[in-house]
Amino acid sequence: MRRGLVAVAVLTAVAVAGCDDGPRPDLVVEGTPPATPYSGPLAVPTRQLDESTPRAVRLASGAAGRALECDGEIFDGSGPDGWGRSEGGATPEEGLARYFDMVQPEQPDHGYRVERAERDRVLYSYDVDGRTKVAVVVAKDQRDRPGWGPETNASCDPAELPESFTATTDWEIWTDRAGRRVPVTRLHSSTGPEHCGWQSAGFLALGDRTYARDPEGVLERDGLLRAPYRAKVRMPADARDTGYRHRDRRLWLTADRTTAYVRTPAGVEAWPRLTQGAGCA
Repeated sequence: MRRGLVAVAVLTAVAVAGCDDGPRPDLVVEGTPPATPYSGPLAVPTRQLDESTPRAVRLASGAAGRALECDGEIFDGSGPDGWGRSEGGATPEEGLARYFDMVQPEQPDHGYRVERAERDRVLYSYDVDGRTKVAVVVAKDQRDRPGWGPETNASCDPAELPESFTATTDWEIWTDRAGRRVPVTRLHSSTGPEHCGWQSAGFLALGDRTYARDPEGVLERDGLLRAPYRAKVRMPADARDTGYRHRDRRLWLTADRTTAYVRTPAGVEAWPRLTQGAGCA
Protein backbone atom coordinates (compact mmCIF):
# COMPACT_ATOMS: atom_id res chain seq x y z
CA MET A 1 0.00 0.00 0.00
CA ARG A 2 1.83 3.05 -1.22
CA ARG A 3 0.59 6.62 -0.88
CA GLY A 4 1.30 9.79 -2.83
CA LEU A 5 2.53 8.26 -6.10
CA VAL A 6 1.89 10.04 -9.39
CA ALA A 7 -0.28 7.60 -11.37
CA VAL A 8 1.74 8.00 -14.55
CA ALA A 9 5.17 7.73 -12.96
CA VAL A 10 7.01 4.52 -12.30
CA LEU A 11 9.54 5.00 -9.53
CA THR A 12 12.71 2.94 -9.61
CA ALA A 13 13.24 0.59 -6.70
CA VAL A 14 16.57 0.84 -4.97
CA ALA A 15 19.12 -1.80 -5.86
CA VAL A 16 19.65 -4.41 -3.19
CA ALA A 17 21.98 -7.30 -2.64
CA GLY A 18 20.79 -10.64 -3.94
CA CYS A 19 20.02 -13.69 -1.84
CA ASP A 20 22.93 -15.63 -3.25
CA ASP A 21 25.44 -13.06 -2.04
CA GLY A 22 24.09 -12.90 1.52
CA PRO A 23 23.45 -9.66 3.44
CA ARG A 24 25.64 -6.74 2.47
CA PRO A 25 28.24 -5.93 5.15
CA ASP A 26 26.70 -2.60 6.11
CA LEU A 27 23.07 -3.78 6.12
CA VAL A 28 23.10 -3.72 9.93
CA VAL A 29 25.30 -1.32 11.86
CA GLU A 30 25.83 -0.69 15.55
CA GLY A 31 24.35 2.81 15.42
CA THR A 32 23.26 4.98 18.32
CA PRO A 33 20.15 4.07 20.35
CA PRO A 34 17.35 6.64 19.97
CA ALA A 35 16.32 8.84 22.86
CA THR A 36 12.94 7.07 23.05
CA PRO A 37 13.26 3.48 21.77
CA TYR A 38 10.10 1.62 20.84
CA SER A 39 8.80 -0.20 23.91
CA GLY A 40 5.59 -1.72 22.59
CA PRO A 41 4.92 -5.30 21.49
CA LEU A 42 6.60 -6.67 18.37
CA ALA A 43 3.74 -9.08 17.65
CA VAL A 44 0.82 -6.84 16.68
CA PRO A 45 -2.15 -8.14 14.66
CA THR A 46 -2.46 -6.48 11.25
CA ARG A 47 -5.60 -5.52 9.37
CA GLN A 48 -6.13 -4.66 5.72
CA LEU A 49 -8.56 -1.90 4.74
CA ASP A 50 -9.66 -1.14 1.20
CA GLU A 51 -8.23 2.38 1.30
CA SER A 52 -4.87 4.14 1.31
CA THR A 53 -5.27 6.46 4.29
CA PRO A 54 -2.66 6.84 7.04
CA ARG A 55 -4.97 4.88 9.34
CA ALA A 56 -5.12 2.00 6.87
CA VAL A 57 -1.33 1.96 6.54
CA ARG A 58 -0.90 1.93 10.32
CA LEU A 59 -3.30 -0.99 10.69
CA ALA A 60 -1.56 -2.93 7.91
CA SER A 61 1.94 -2.39 9.26
CA GLY A 62 1.52 -3.66 12.82
CA ALA A 63 4.47 -3.14 15.17
CA ALA A 64 6.63 -1.59 12.43
CA GLY A 65 4.13 1.23 11.98
CA ARG A 66 4.01 1.82 15.73
CA ALA A 67 7.81 2.04 15.93
CA LEU A 68 8.09 4.94 13.47
CA GLU A 69 8.89 8.49 14.60
CA CYS A 70 7.66 10.50 11.62
CA ASP A 71 7.45 14.27 11.44
CA GLY A 72 4.23 13.84 9.46
CA GLU A 73 1.92 10.92 8.71
CA ILE A 74 3.09 7.38 8.09
CA PHE A 75 3.76 6.99 4.35
CA ASP A 76 4.00 3.30 3.55
CA GLY A 77 3.70 -0.03 5.30
CA SER A 78 2.43 -3.56 5.07
CA GLY A 79 2.07 -6.77 6.99
CA PRO A 80 3.06 -10.38 6.50
CA ASP A 81 3.79 -11.51 2.96
CA GLY A 82 4.42 -15.08 1.90
CA TRP A 83 7.65 -16.68 0.91
CA GLY A 84 8.60 -20.23 0.00
CA ARG A 85 9.78 -22.84 2.44
CA SER A 86 13.39 -22.45 1.29
CA GLU A 87 13.50 -18.66 1.39
CA GLY A 88 13.76 -17.99 5.13
CA GLY A 89 17.08 -16.81 6.54
CA ALA A 90 19.22 -18.57 9.13
CA THR A 91 19.66 -15.38 11.20
CA PRO A 92 17.61 -12.22 11.86
CA GLU A 93 20.00 -10.23 9.65
CA GLU A 94 19.42 -12.68 6.81
CA GLY A 95 15.69 -12.24 7.43
CA LEU A 96 16.12 -8.49 6.97
CA ALA A 97 18.05 -9.11 3.76
CA ARG A 98 15.13 -11.25 2.55
CA TYR A 99 12.87 -8.22 3.01
CA PHE A 100 14.88 -6.25 0.46
CA ASP A 101 15.19 -9.23 -1.87
CA MET A 102 11.47 -9.97 -1.88
CA VAL A 103 9.86 -6.54 -1.53
CA GLN A 104 12.49 -4.30 -3.17
CA PRO A 105 11.18 -1.25 -1.32
CA GLU A 106 12.07 2.34 -2.10
CA GLN A 107 13.97 2.61 1.16
CA PRO A 108 17.63 2.68 2.17
CA ASP A 109 19.09 -0.82 1.87
CA HIS A 110 21.81 -0.45 4.51
CA GLY A 111 22.49 1.29 7.80
CA TYR A 112 19.84 -0.45 9.93
CA ARG A 113 20.18 -0.88 13.67
CA VAL A 114 18.75 -3.49 16.02
CA GLU A 115 16.27 -1.55 18.15
CA ARG A 116 14.67 -4.52 19.94
CA ALA A 117 15.50 -8.21 19.93
CA GLU A 118 13.30 -10.98 21.29
CA ARG A 119 13.53 -14.75 20.98
CA ASP A 120 11.46 -14.94 17.78
CA ARG A 121 11.32 -11.34 16.56
CA VAL A 122 13.75 -8.48 15.93
CA LEU A 123 12.91 -4.85 15.19
CA TYR A 124 15.33 -3.12 12.82
CA SER A 125 15.21 0.63 12.43
CA TYR A 126 16.73 3.11 10.00
CA ASP A 127 17.24 6.32 11.93
CA VAL A 128 17.65 9.94 10.89
CA ASP A 129 18.89 12.29 13.61
CA GLY A 130 18.05 9.69 16.24
CA ARG A 131 14.47 9.08 15.06
CA THR A 132 13.13 5.97 13.34
CA LYS A 133 12.10 6.64 9.73
CA VAL A 134 11.99 3.05 8.45
CA ALA A 135 11.10 0.04 10.61
CA VAL A 136 11.15 -3.66 9.73
CA VAL A 137 10.14 -6.47 12.07
CA VAL A 138 11.55 -9.86 11.14
CA ALA A 139 10.15 -13.02 12.71
CA LYS A 140 11.30 -16.61 13.03
CA ASP A 141 9.36 -19.72 12.00
CA GLN A 142 6.07 -18.13 11.10
CA ARG A 143 3.27 -20.39 9.93
CA ASP A 144 4.37 -22.22 6.75
CA ARG A 145 7.44 -19.93 6.67
CA PRO A 146 10.43 -21.56 8.37
CA GLY A 147 13.48 -19.47 9.17
CA TRP A 148 13.78 -15.71 9.58
CA GLY A 149 11.88 -13.35 7.29
CA PRO A 150 9.98 -10.03 7.20
CA GLU A 151 6.74 -9.79 9.16
CA THR A 152 5.82 -6.09 9.10
CA ASN A 153 7.40 -2.96 7.67
CA ALA A 154 6.68 0.76 7.63
CA SER A 155 8.29 4.01 6.55
CA CYS A 156 7.88 7.75 6.87
CA ASP A 157 7.53 10.14 3.94
CA PRO A 158 10.55 9.95 1.58
CA ALA A 159 11.22 13.63 2.27
CA GLU A 160 12.19 12.61 5.81
CA LEU A 161 14.95 10.36 4.47
CA PRO A 162 18.44 11.70 3.73
CA GLU A 163 18.99 13.57 0.49
CA SER A 164 21.90 11.21 -0.21
CA PHE A 165 19.31 8.44 -0.54
CA THR A 166 16.43 10.24 -2.27
CA ALA A 167 18.87 11.56 -4.90
CA THR A 168 19.29 7.94 -6.03
CA THR A 169 15.53 7.49 -6.56
CA ASP A 170 13.03 9.03 -8.98
CA TRP A 171 11.54 11.15 -6.21
CA GLU A 172 12.25 14.84 -6.82
CA ILE A 173 11.96 16.42 -3.38
CA TRP A 174 10.99 20.10 -3.28
CA THR A 175 11.72 22.56 -0.50
CA ASP A 176 9.58 25.33 0.97
CA ARG A 177 10.39 28.98 1.45
CA ALA A 178 12.39 28.18 4.59
CA GLY A 179 14.42 25.48 2.83
CA ARG A 180 12.62 22.55 4.50
CA ARG A 181 11.97 19.41 2.47
CA VAL A 182 8.31 19.14 1.49
CA PRO A 183 6.51 15.80 2.01
CA VAL A 184 5.93 14.01 -1.29
CA THR A 185 2.32 13.49 -0.26
CA ARG A 186 1.95 17.27 -0.55
CA LEU A 187 4.22 17.96 -3.52
CA HIS A 188 6.73 16.10 -5.65
CA SER A 189 7.86 15.76 -9.22
CA SER A 190 9.34 13.00 -11.34
CA THR A 191 10.50 12.20 -14.85
CA GLY A 192 8.12 10.31 -17.11
CA PRO A 193 8.50 6.52 -17.36
CA GLU A 194 10.58 5.26 -20.26
CA HIS A 195 8.39 2.20 -20.85
CA CYS A 196 5.55 4.57 -21.81
CA GLY A 197 7.79 6.59 -24.12
CA TRP A 198 7.36 9.57 -21.80
CA GLN A 199 10.95 9.99 -20.59
CA SER A 200 11.12 13.48 -22.17
CA ALA A 201 8.18 14.62 -20.02
CA GLY A 202 8.03 15.62 -16.38
CA PHE A 203 5.23 15.41 -13.83
CA LEU A 204 4.47 17.55 -10.82
CA ALA A 205 1.94 16.32 -8.25
CA LEU A 206 0.46 18.95 -5.97
CA GLY A 207 -2.18 17.55 -3.66
CA ASP A 208 -4.80 15.86 -5.84
CA ARG A 209 -3.67 17.60 -9.04
CA THR A 210 -0.92 16.57 -11.43
CA TYR A 211 0.71 18.93 -13.93
CA ALA A 212 3.05 18.07 -16.75
CA ARG A 213 6.00 19.40 -18.70
CA ASP A 214 5.83 18.12 -22.28
CA PRO A 215 8.58 19.68 -24.44
CA GLU A 216 8.39 16.96 -27.12
CA GLY A 217 4.59 16.69 -27.15
CA VAL A 218 4.45 13.01 -26.17
CA LEU A 219 1.67 13.56 -23.62
CA GLU A 220 -0.32 15.87 -25.88
CA ARG A 221 -0.04 13.23 -28.63
CA ASP A 222 -1.60 10.69 -26.29
CA GLY A 223 -4.38 13.10 -25.32
CA LEU A 224 -3.31 13.37 -21.70
CA LEU A 225 -3.20 17.15 -21.28
CA ARG A 226 -6.09 19.50 -20.60
CA ALA A 227 -4.23 22.26 -22.45
CA PRO A 228 -0.97 22.49 -24.42
CA TYR A 229 2.33 22.77 -22.58
CA ARG A 230 4.00 26.14 -23.29
CA ALA A 231 7.76 26.46 -22.96
CA LYS A 232 7.81 30.26 -22.71
CA VAL A 233 5.03 32.47 -21.36
CA ARG A 234 4.60 35.69 -19.44
CA MET A 235 3.89 35.19 -15.78
CA PRO A 236 0.21 36.04 -15.14
CA ALA A 237 -0.30 39.17 -13.10
CA ASP A 238 -2.34 37.27 -10.52
CA ALA A 239 0.18 34.42 -10.11
CA ARG A 240 1.79 34.09 -6.71
CA ASP A 241 5.09 32.51 -5.67
CA THR A 242 4.32 29.41 -3.60
CA GLY A 243 7.82 29.39 -2.12
CA TYR A 244 8.33 25.85 -3.38
CA ARG A 245 11.71 25.19 -5.02
CA HIS A 246 13.45 22.32 -6.75
CA ARG A 247 16.98 23.17 -7.86
CA ASP A 248 16.55 26.12 -10.25
CA ARG A 249 12.78 25.73 -10.58
CA ARG A 250 10.29 27.94 -8.74
CA LEU A 251 6.59 27.11 -8.56
CA TRP A 252 4.00 29.85 -9.07
CA LEU A 253 0.21 29.40 -9.09
CA THR A 254 -2.90 31.40 -9.84
CA ALA A 255 -6.00 31.14 -7.67
CA ASP A 256 -7.73 28.63 -9.97
CA ARG A 257 -4.66 26.35 -10.10
CA THR A 258 -5.50 25.21 -13.62
CA THR A 259 -1.86 25.65 -14.67
CA ALA A 260 1.44 25.40 -12.82
CA TYR A 261 3.82 28.21 -13.75
CA VAL A 262 7.42 27.15 -13.30
CA ARG A 263 10.03 29.88 -13.31
CA THR A 264 13.53 28.88 -14.42
CA PRO A 265 16.65 30.90 -15.29
CA ALA A 266 15.48 30.72 -18.93
CA GLY A 267 12.01 32.14 -18.29
CA VAL A 268 8.55 30.89 -17.32
CA GLU A 269 6.99 27.60 -18.41
CA ALA A 270 3.26 26.78 -18.29
CA TRP A 271 2.62 23.19 -17.15
CA PRO A 272 -1.01 22.13 -17.82
CA ARG A 273 -2.97 19.64 -15.75
CA LEU A 274 -3.27 16.04 -16.79
CA THR A 275 -6.60 14.62 -17.83
CA GLN A 276 -8.40 12.57 -15.22
CA GLY A 277 -6.91 9.12 -14.70
CA ALA A 278 -4.02 9.58 -17.11
CA GLY A 279 -1.70 6.61 -17.22
CA CYS A 280 -0.15 3.98 -19.42
CA ALA A 281 -0.15 0.21 -19.39
